[in-house]
Amino acid sequence: MVKAKIKGVNTTRKRLADGTVKTYYYHRDTGTPLPGKPGDPAFLAAFTEAEKIQPKDVGNVNALIRDYLFSLTFEAKAASTQREYKRMLMPLGEKFGKLPIQALESPRVRGVFLGYQEEIGRDRPREADNRLSVLSAVFTYAARKGRIRENPLQGFERIYSSDRSEMIWSAGDITTFMQAAPLELQQAHILALHTGQRYGDLIRLRWADYQGDTISLRQNKTKARVTIHVSQALRRMLDGIDRRGPYILTRPDGRPWFTEGNDKELGKQWSAHMVACGLRPEGYAELPKRKKAEHLRLNDLRGTAVTLLSEAGNGIPQICAVTGHTLQSATRILEKYLAMTPALSRAAILAFENSPATQFANRLQTGPQVADQPKHKLQGDQ
Repeated sequence: MVKAKIKGVNTTRKRLADGTVKTYYYHRDTGTPLPGKPGDPAFLAAFTEAEKIQPKDVGNVNALIRDYLFSLTFEAKAASTQREYKRMLMPLGEKFGKLPIQALESPRVRGVFLGYQEEIGRDRPREADNRLSVLSAVFTYAARKGRIRENPLQGFERIYSSDRSEMIWSAGDITTFMQAAPLELQQAHILALHTGQRYGDLIRLRWADYQGDTISLRQNKTKARVTIHVSQALRRMLDGIDRRGPYILTRPDGRPWFTEGNDKELGKQWSAHMVACGLRPEGYAELPKRKKAEHLRLNDLRGTAVTLLSEAGNGIPQICAVTGHTLQSATRILEKYLAMTPALSRAAILAFENSPATQFANRLQTGPQVADQPKHKLQGDQ
């Protein structure tokens, strides 16, 4: 989406299914669609009529939301992220849309937003945090453009926490999953385990990203460029797959798992098999989120890959090079992903036993105990 040079008009560009890019025009204050192109009679007539409409949202939070949705900042986000932002901005607009911009200057307004976070967070803490994160992004953009003095949600504290560092796929879990899994799910599992990438990146991987020895991709979430050297096991799998389209992972009929309109289908099939093979209980879909969090997820293979890389003797920089974490976040990897496994303990003791720096400690042994001798003889002692 780009800003139009025409005063009072917002412009969006969207790529159609056939690959072409179409431009859409909207009246800025009212959001009225404007047909055709600037200068066309229909365009001018629609613009003139829109100018007569009394704008409902000027000088309030809804106006800030509208500006954000037409910004280059929003356009740069992935299509799936844009859909999520729009979904969350709808209830936010209903709740706070009429709030005047001047009210954002009050120190009390932060408490109003945090009260809303707690209200939603009683049942859906993660959703509450995500909504405030999106609203904070709107305010940050507005502050950058000079519409407001500062973001009233800057640095707000999240109420949802999820520590899945111990949610690691064991060898037994992997065997259970793979034994009766459909071929396309087996392929997804191996690809995830050997690359440490997120679900969203796995379903977007193209054959063009695979060069035989490496896989190169730009991560959808962080936009980081990652080059992964392909293991022998992963190469054998990839070289044995029938290439039925541009994407590496496909459905049984050859259609990709990833489309702009639906990127959740692989996750649904994965979840169904997790129940079928016994790694999740019957009725999993109806469980509350806190109960669902007790069971393994596809994205837990990312943490599993980190753990296996560490067990193989890799340091943090090497792990980052595979998973795509920044070096700045390297110190947090152990806390976030790396479970303390017996293999790590064994490796640590093996290094301890064989390092020259610890030879003195390895030579230590208990010696014979020497009884204390009395310093003075007592009277009558012989």
